[in-house]
Amino acid sequence: MSATTFPSLTALAKHFRDELENKKYILLYAYNGTGKTRLSTEFKSLGKNGDQRDTLYFNAFTEDLFSWNNDLENDRERVLKINSASRFFAGLDEMEMDNRIRPLLNRYADFDFRIDTANWQVSFSREIQEGDTTKVVDHIKVSRGEENIFIWCFFLAIVQLALDDAEAYRWVKYIYIDDPISSLDEHNAIAVANHLAQMLKRGSSSLKTVISTHHTLFFNVLCNDLKKANRYFLSKGHLPESYVLRETGDTPFFHHVATLAELYEAAQNGRLYTYHFNMLRAVLEKTASFHGYEGFAECIRREKDDPDGILHARLLNILSHGNYSLYEPREMLEENKHYFRTILYDFLNRYPFNPALFPEKDPYSALSPMNDSAQVLETVSN
Repeated sequence: MSATTFPSLTALAKHFRDELENKKYILLYAYNGTGKTRLSTEFKSLGKNGDQRDTLYFNAFTEDLFSWNNDLENDRERVLKINSASRFFAGLDEMEMDNRIRPLLNRYADFDFRIDTANWQVSFSREIQEGDTTKVVDHIKVSRGEENIFIWCFFLAIVQLALDDAEAYRWVKYIYIDDPISSLDEHNAIAVANHLAQMLKRGSSSLKTVISTHHTLFFNVLCNDLKKANRYFLSKGHLPESYVLRETGDTPFFHHVATLAELYEAAQNGRLYTYHFNMLRAVLEKTASFHGYEGFAECIRREKDDPDGILHARLLNILSHGNYSLYEPREMLEENKHYFRTILYDFLNRYPFNPALFPEKDPYSALSPMNDSAQVLETVSN
């Protein structure tokens, strides 16, 4: 699995643009907090030239183009306001967007809507059953999840216009999609990924697409449906603001393998933070489930009375339940780094993975026995 280091997100965005000269799709997997959204913004910014743009993008900022007016005075006519200044809505007036969005939305939701192009707002309604009759309730406030689905379908309708070479969207050369729907259940992750892939494959061959996500299943479905796409795993590099791009090959880079590779790299270079215990525990839990064990501790200790295994299980259980944030990382204590490496390296020895993912692994050469196990356990317990 080849890897390339980039000094900045701007350099990576330029690389993607160069790569898309000869490729139609790029699929990117990365954890939350890595920089996916900022990368999409850098990619878009490189296509700016005065008032000219070349990238139709969907990311966290797309949702900011919509805002609620909850009619606090009358609590009656709640509408979703549209930012009329954005080129995202360039064809809203003449494109009959209601009829373009509705068949897309009907795949995922049971509410209806109406776009008021004069006032740049959207109102929602839902049919409810009252006895033997059906009643339509207007100006409802949809849930946050339903709002996200609506905005996603709005975006898909615009993508379809760009793929169809509609006049209002002929400026689009690239489509960049970052984490389209967060917190999807598995069924909807498959449905959204498959629908998006089929739409892109039916569209214009001149448009190029980048899709980034932290959702494992969503990524894997896209990899299976867009078989000729370049597939990558993105992680932070050793130097500040640097990034490492790894090819995943013909097989999607599964979440647990990506996690292990990142944990191994962190253990090797010493940049271990408290949240890494949470990530390691998640891998062990998936492994235990796969092998039919009752809990993750079975993936640590070899014998039930193994004192080191019991200690390591207790340590991992304690240290993986702290309130550790990916966005405010705290470096581990040296003692805890030792135990983290011991647990990780033992796991990699007991459950062999492709050695190419873990180069120069000599797990016990750098480790020395710890004599203060009880003291460390007491420390982390407090």
